[in-house]
Amino acid sequence: MQYFSPLRWSRRTMTTIGFFLMALVMVAPLSACGSSSPSSGGASSSGGVVNLTFWSWVPNLNTSVDLFNQTHPNIHVNWVSVPAGANGTYAKMFTAIKAGNAPDLGQVEYQFLPTFEATGGLLDISQYGASSVQSQFVPWTWSQSTQGNAIYAIPQDTGPMALYYRADLFKKYGLAVPTTWDQFATDAAKLHAADPQAYITDFPPKEAGWFIGLIWQAGGRWFRINGQSWQVGINDTNSKQVANYWQGLLDKKLVKTDPDFSQAWYNDLQTGQVATWISAVWGANTILSNAPKTSGDWAVAPMPQWSAGQNVAGNWGGSTTVVFKNSKHPKEATEFATWLNTNTQSVTDMVNGAQLYPALTSALSTPASSAVQTFYGGQNIFDVFKTASNNVDVSFQWGPTMSQVFTDLGDNFSNATDGKATLSSGLDALQSSTLQGMKTAGFSVTAAGS
Repeated sequence: MQYFSPLRWSRRTMTTIGFFLMALVMVAPLSACGSSSPSSGGASSSGGVVNLTFWSWVPNLNTSVDLFNQTHPNIHVNWVSVPAGANGTYAKMFTAIKAGNAPDLGQVEYQFLPTFEATGGLLDISQYGASSVQSQFVPWTWSQSTQGNAIYAIPQDTGPMALYYRADLFKKYGLAVPTTWDQFATDAAKLHAADPQAYITDFPPKEAGWFIGLIWQAGGRWFRINGQSWQVGINDTNSKQVANYWQGLLDKKLVKTDPDFSQAWYNDLQTGQVATWISAVWGANTILSNAPKTSGDWAVAPMPQWSAGQNVAGNWGGSTTVVFKNSKHPKEATEFATWLNTNTQSVTDMVNGAQLYPALTSALSTPASSAVQTFYGGQNIFDVFKTASNNVDVSFQWGPTMSQVFTDLGDNFSNATDGKATLSSGLDALQSSTLQGMKTAGFSVTAAGS
């Protein structure tokens, strides 16, 4: 079993989404905290077949959809394969919401659920029995899919993080597999001293999702909802701890700063110029596909911890199934969304055919394929990710303007890796720009602690 990577977000795409967001949410102070009711005409028709339209970029989804249609003769789902969000699907969804002609269902990543909620375009599906499946999912995924008593999405897949490391290089240079971030820094110095061309890892300045996964693990909480207002604490103590830690590695030139998913970065994986990658479960296939000559050299361990004895993981990636508010068949749409992500055969087909790492707890025990186990030295690496998935904190909250946050973080951190600023000052700047951006968009917002 292999897993594909989450969407790669370009600056142009995030700017485009930001413009749509500004246009769509200026009207409401905190619509993301409210609930949506179905539009008029939302009840299913009596008799005949109910037709639903579902926009999703998941590959090979036809197997699950066909099975649903075969076993639900009164409901027919038309799956429309759309480009991943980075290619404009989210912008099209926002436009359709505003025009009142959105599909019945769509695929939305966790970090953009609050953005969609802020448009008022998502249906609260709690009224159609969605709460009955809550216990079947990894707790943090359900927490991210809800606001108060409202349920806005059914979890589908996730991206729990762990430490991929070159076991052969660790053995060659006498490095201990780090269980804490202090040990990770010690390994970084020891490795680079032994081989000035080798680095413990890469720090990609524009990879916001990766860095936020590190923040998540460390206990940083950038967004909270307090009554009818948002609280923003991007430069909180835990986030500054992470920033200062990586700044120390940058200052000592113990990590590279290549853009990830670039040819140079793939070459680093292949040649051993980087010895680790802190990444999500889908990263297993990224390494396998782009560093084939290193088969048997890699292994996976839990993320290093900030305090010895802890067992906390971050998350990078994953998505959900939502029902849009203007669906004329909200009950049937909710039935499909829950079935798609809880039916054993459906989830198995998505795991095998689409390489998703499931949010469904019962599916986490699926073993790694023989090809993956062979590449990772015979290790069933998904045992590590199963544990990680259950150790992702449920209290983490995304904000409603993440497109701007991602873009601004990349700009600020690029300045830091260029020596024009620090990661810590970058968080301060991001705090300021996020507060201003949310106020401009019409949200009630305050700085955390103020």
